[in-house]
Amino acid sequence: MSIARIKGGIGADDEYWLALERGEFRAPRCSECEQWMWPAHFRCGKCGSWEIAWDQIEPLGTIYTWTRNHAISDAVKERREDLPFVTILVELPQAGSIRVPGVLEGSEEGLYIGASVTGNIRPADEKTKNYATMVWRLADEKASK
Repeated sequence: MSIARIKGGIGADDEYWLALERGEFRAPRCSECEQWMWPAHFRCGKCGSWEIAWDQIEPLGTIYTWTRNHAISDAVKERREDLPFVTILVELPQAGSIRVPGVLEGSEEGLYIGASVTGNIRPADEKTKNYATMVWRLADEKASK
């Protein structure tokens, strides 16, 4: 399966999007020094190696920061019906504490910096501009359902 490259991107994160399409959550890691990296790069910023592996990881993390969106631009007009919605930055301790973006799904009850979240892959659709994406749910909410 193949997707169009993210507009304006350099392509270093292509494997991230392709993995999501396959139902896998993967992150880049240097094959030489094992440094995790995000955003993705073609070359390790720590040792300079060009050998990058894409390791599958569990989509479990903590909220590093978040914001509630009350307005929307034409660039993401497909999300208009979701207003307001919460965008989060998730820290992944099992992957060198890299931080990946996503959208909070479900209740905001218990939302705070440091809250545990569990990720799910949302299949590509019009709302996501035909890219599979990560959505996150508060871990306490998941446990209570």
